[in-house]
Amino acid sequence: MPVDPQALAQSMPFAVALGVEVTAAVPEEVRGRLGWTPERCTTGGVLHGAALMALGDTLGAVCAFLNLPPGASTTTIESKTNFFRAVRGGHVEGITRPLHVGRRVIVVQTDVMDADGRRVAQVTQTQAVLTS
Repeated sequence: MPVDPQALAQSMPFAVALGVEVTAAVPEEVRGRLGWTPERCTTGGVLHGAALMALGDTLGAVCAFLNLPPGASTTTIESKTNFFRAVRGGHVEGITRPLHVGRRVIVVQTDVMDADGRRVAQVTQTQAVLTS
């Protein structure tokens, strides 16, 4: 059954408040975007690192969710972000892919690119698989 990508983002109030859009979502790849706005910036008009991390966390959570066994849920237990360049306008796009889908953990990686396709950050997360 196809999944409505934006409905997944809408289930996360913080992602909604931040303006994260999930544009495509299948277990093998989740895509999304976040626009640059002054409210999301630090000094000098640079998109705040926390905004980039939140995009990665949101897309990573969706990717992990789509790879869960029936009846399970997930939570982030580790997240690491590398920053490569500043974003001073436009938007950023994220592409998340699973690196490992196991019984107890799912590891996902999100590449975040600017509007010109240059990598600005990379987020790697470990998600716990929670079963009852």
